[in-house]
Amino acid sequence: MDVLELIEEAYEAKKNSYAPYSNFHVGAALLAEDGTVYRGCNIENAAYSPTNCAERTAFFKAVSEGARTFSAIAITGDPKAYVAPCGVCRQVMAEFCDLKNFRIVLAKTKTDYQVYTLEELLPKAFTPESL
Repeated sequence: MDVLELIEEAYEAKKNSYAPYSNFHVGAALLAEDGTVYRGCNIENAAYSPTNCAERTAFFKAVSEGARTFSAIAITGDPKAYVAPCGVCRQVMAEFCDLKNFRIVLAKTKTDYQVYTLEELLPKAFTPESL
């Protein structure tokens, strides 16, 4: 799957976002090593702390269905800015992804995007190998 197709999947995921409090809608599309795409959206809660980010929704959906290895994720939110994953989401990514090879695509629009490795966004990561 190419980057533009993965971004399109993230836009589709964003349509299901539940963000009545912040009105900040985010979609994510997680590409597993086997080519399966798992969509996720942010899901807010009136109590705030139970809120879940789009990236973690995609990861938890994938892991709950048996996937354990991933190659990329596309994230889309505000068309005025690149929306990077929060620290908690980066840590979840570090649990399942190769720091040097996992690609994180931040898309402002369907054609305006930036690509990073997990290592670039989470240097000196705490991983299972740290234990």
